[in-house]
Amino acid sequence: MLLKTFGWSFAVTALGLVAAFYYGGWQAFGIVAILTILEISLSFDNAVINAGILKKMNAFWQKIFLTVGILIAVFGMRLVFPVVIVAVSAQLGPIEAIDLSFNNPDRYKELVTDAHPSIAAFGGMFLLMIFLEFLFDEERDIHWLRWIERPLAKLGRVDMLSVCVALIVLLISALTFATHAHQHGGGHADKASTVMLSGIAGLITYLVVGGLSGFFEGKLEEEEEREHEAEEAAKKAGKPVTGVALAGKAAFFLFLYLEVLDASFSFDGVIGAFAITNEIVLMALGLGIGAMYVRSLTVYLVREGTLDDYVYLEHGAHYAIGALSLILLVTIQYEISEIITGLVGVVLIALSFWSSVRRNRAIAASGGDGGSGDGGSDSKAHVSSRV
Repeated sequence: MLLKTFGWSFAVTALGLVAAFYYGGWQAFGIVAILTILEISLSFDNAVINAGILKKMNAFWQKIFLTVGILIAVFGMRLVFPVVIVAVSAQLGPIEAIDLSFNNPDRYKELVTDAHPSIAAFGGMFLLMIFLEFLFDEERDIHWLRWIERPLAKLGRVDMLSVCVALIVLLISALTFATHAHQHGGGHADKASTVMLSGIAGLITYLVVGGLSGFFEGKLEEEEEREHEAEEAAKKAGKPVTGVALAGKAAFFLFLYLEVLDASFSFDGVIGAFAITNEIVLMALGLGIGAMYVRSLTVYLVREGTLDDYVYLEHGAHYAIGALSLILLVTIQYEISEIITGLVGVVLIALSFWSSVRRNRAIAASGGDGGSGDGGSDSKAHVSSRV
C-alpha cells in the first residue's frame, strides 16, 4: 500500500536528484534536497486539508488529482508561477522573464521580492477565510480546543462574520504597510492599495470557488438522497435505475477548489525557496518533488481513513492554516524565517495528532465507540462551511 501510494513520488525524487546532480553537481543536489524538505514541511497541513476534500471524491477524481492536478501543482505553481509574477510586476514578456531568471538571477529575485506584498495579501486572505469558516462553523460536532471553539462556533450564527473579520485584518495589514512606508520614506506607499486589492481578490476567489463547490456538493447530496429513494423503489418494481451526471460537476468544482487551495499553500514555499536559491531550475525540481509527496500523502490519508481515526488532525491543520495566513500577512512588512513558518504547522498538527491518540485511548479504556459530540466521530467536520 505504501509503495503503491508513494511509488511515483520515490521515482520523481530519484529522477529529480539525478537531474540536479547533472545540472550543477553535488551543490545543486544538496539544494534540491533542502528545497524538497522545505516544501514537505511547509505543506504537510495542506495534505491534511486536501484529504478532507478528496475523500468526498470517487477513485476517478482522485486519479485526476494525482495526474492533472500534479501537473498544475508542479509546472503551474512551482515553475510558471514565479515567472508570471516577475513578468507582471516588472511588466515584462514571459520569454523575457524566463531569460532573466537564467541570466540575471539576482535581478529576478529582486523582482519577486517586490511582488511579495501582493502575493502574500492574496494567499493570506484566501487561507484566512478557510480558517475563519472552520472556526465559525456551528455545525461542527467535535471540538479540539473547546474553550475557544465552542464560543466562536456560536458566533458563527452571525451572517458573513468571517468575511467581516477577514476584511478588518486586511485593512489593518494595508494600513500598517502604508504607515511604515510613509514613516521610512520608502517608495512602497503606493503599494498599500495593491495590497488591499490583492487581498480582496483572494477573498473573492475563495467566495467564488468555495461557493460553487459548496453549491454543487449540496446538489450532489440531494441527488444521492433521491437516487437512494429511487433505488429502493426500483428494487420493489424490479426496474434498473440510471445514475445522474451531477457528480461530475460537484467533483469538478471540488477539484477546482483543491487547486486554488494548493496554489495558496504554495506561495510561502515559492517565496521561501528564494532564500535558498535564485535558480529557477533547482527551485522547480525541489518544490516539484515536495509537491509530489504532498499529493501522495493526501491520497494515503484518504485511503487509510486516517482523518476518521484521528479526528483532531483536521483541527490542527486548520489552526496551521490560520497561523500561515497571519504569517503571510505579517511578511507583507516584516521578514519571518521559513524555519518558523514550517515548524508552526508541524507542531500544531503533531499536537492535534497526540490529542487524537489520547482521545482514542480514553474511548477504548471506557469501552465506548466514540458516539457523537466532542467524543465521537466528526461526521460534520468540514474544510469550511462552504466546502
